[in-house]
Amino acid sequence: MPIQSGKSVRVFQTAWFAKAAGKHQISERELCGAIRQVIHGQADDLGGGVFKKRLNKNRDRSIILAKGNAYWVYEYLFSKKDRANIEPEELRQFRRIAKEYAALTEQVIDELVMNAKWLEICNEDKDQEIQE
Repeated sequence: MPIQSGKSVRVFQTAWFAKAAGKHQISERELCGAIRQVIHGQADDLGGGVFKKRLNKNRDRSIILAKGNAYWVYEYLFSKKDRANIEPEELRQFRRIAKEYAALTEQVIDELVMNAKWLEICNEDKDQEIQE
């Protein structure tokens, strides 16, 4: 799904998130589909580029950081049964991280992927489709 600037949406997960998602049996396909929903407003916008999205048939919650709809980063995952929500201080930290991510250049992003700090899971330019 191209965005208004003509760039395609890219979706990443941090290495930590990928490990947690595996333990929770959340597939990359589900994550890509969830981003489409976030783009269409079907998530909690926590402000400052931070979104909360339900996953895994509403059993888990993800924290996603965005850079102006150009790319999205799955940053944190927690089980609904383990905690109701993130704390205000955690939200402040996620907003700070989102601001830092927004300043990243394409070169730095490519380095994060190359060094396996971020894993790219959806990118229409590379035929990694964002599912409906």
